[in-house]
Amino acid sequence: MSRLRNALSNPWARPRFLWVVGIGYVAWTMIPVLVAVLFSFNSTRSISAWTGASLRWWINDPTDSLLHDPAIRDAIAQSLTLSGLTTLIAVPLGVAFALGLDRWRRRGSGMVNFLMMFSFITPELILAVSLFLLFIKVFKVIGLGTTGQLLGLVTLALAYPVVIVRARLYSLGKEYEEAAMDLGSSPMQALRRVTLPLLFPAIFASAAIIFAFTLDDFVIVNQLAQDASNETVAMFIYSAARQAPSPAVNAAGTLMLTTSTLLITLAYVVYRRSAKRVGGGLLGAAREALPV
Repeated sequence: MSRLRNALSNPWARPRFLWVVGIGYVAWTMIPVLVAVLFSFNSTRSISAWTGASLRWWINDPTDSLLHDPAIRDAIAQSLTLSGLTTLIAVPLGVAFALGLDRWRRRGSGMVNFLMMFSFITPELILAVSLFLLFIKVFKVIGLGTTGQLLGLVTLALAYPVVIVRARLYSLGKEYEEAAMDLGSSPMQALRRVTLPLLFPAIFASAAIIFAFTLDDFVIVNQLAQDASNETVAMFIYSAARQAPSPAVNAAGTLMLTTSTLLITLAYVVYRRSAKRVGGGLLGAAREALPV
């Protein structure tokens, strides 16, 4: 009894029960997802009784499968379009914003930093409603629809590359750029040939994260949608779940989940491998910036 009491009272002892909590949490979050993925391969329409494996809801069913249902295809195309455009717009803006904040040390920089972080603490629903009122009352030329959805997602996603790239800049320091300029490069050459290549892991990671989380965003795109032509996969799944969904809905969700997982895994691998190459040395990176 005393041994058990000592084990529980010593915070520096080897953890004995935390792994149970960890496994329980993973099971609680992943089992429902895995069940939904499993039933996307069910041979019948049931989403509660397993009757055998089949690709009916992916490619075989002539009307309701993921491949043949025009509503699902249009929703997937809309989701991919919004995610791709959001990534193409938010990442360059975020990188430029991060570089500017990293070099801005004058009065007002603290306020700008706070405003940049404000999107992390603002509830997405409040942001969506605010943008909805803005687009229909003030910026009527934008209105609702794909353009409004895109601007809303860019507003939501912009802070992510700023935070990720600034963290990378902080870890790199200013030595690489300073060494390049000591060897004769201009500030622009040092930025283009040294800083940006060294920031590539963070830039790629932020692009993957933005694409993955905007791919299944619901609140922003639903609030700023105009009609059924702006429906995304998240909106389609939500609408179908309130009626009598078929396993094709599970297939659509599985497709989005797989895409997001592969992107995040790829970003992690690229980040780790690229970060190791940075150890090639200060002089080698600085020489890359020497004017030709």
